[in-house]
Amino acid sequence: MYPAFLRLTGRRVVLVGGGRVAAGKLHGLIAEGAQVTVVAPDIRPELEQPGVVLERRRFEEADLDGAWYVIAAAPPEVNRQVLVAAERRQLFVNAVDDPPHASAYAGGVVRRDGVTIAISTDGRAPALAGLLREALDAWLPGDLDEWMSAADEARRSWKQDGVPMEQRRPMLLETLNRLYEERLRQLPSSNSRFPTTTNSQLPK
Repeated sequence: MYPAFLRLTGRRVVLVGGGRVAAGKLHGLIAEGAQVTVVAPDIRPELEQPGVVLERRRFEEADLDGAWYVIAAAPPEVNRQVLVAAERRQLFVNAVDDPPHASAYAGGVVRRDGVTIAISTDGRAPALAGLLREALDAWLPGDLDEWMSAADEARRSWKQDGVPMEQRRPMLLETLNRLYEERLRQLPSSNSRFPTTTNSQLPK
């Protein structure tokens, strides 16, 4: 699998299916600014959102004309038709919980302060991807926005100064470490809420 992130703002996305699964996919598409068309004979009320085009009928191959991306959230026999039509148009299809009829797989996603992390199991174990997403979300630092600001500012400086790519990662670690060094210097020296750890206390 080749990991990639899609910029769908202002681009047409076709969502085939009108049930709970399709509704679960719609929020992320709207948040990204995609122009969504939903195609299904029966469409749940929660899919009736401002700006979303609803086609209450069976899927037709021409529905994919002009689309940039396709999500198939229908029964497998319909997803198969979607995949065949998409392949003819060189379009990627995310068939939800239906790997045989997919050419793209959506992962568990963590979004925080401008950082996006996606976890994929190649469509084989979406529940595991969800557990890993929750674990990563809990592990990320609460001040990730400061990390992003510091990294963005540093990148601009390095680009202007022509710093080689291979030197930037260790320099970024130094930059992030300085964030915490500055905080420690601001703490009262008598503050006992941060006990020191000696080598003898480290786990063996």
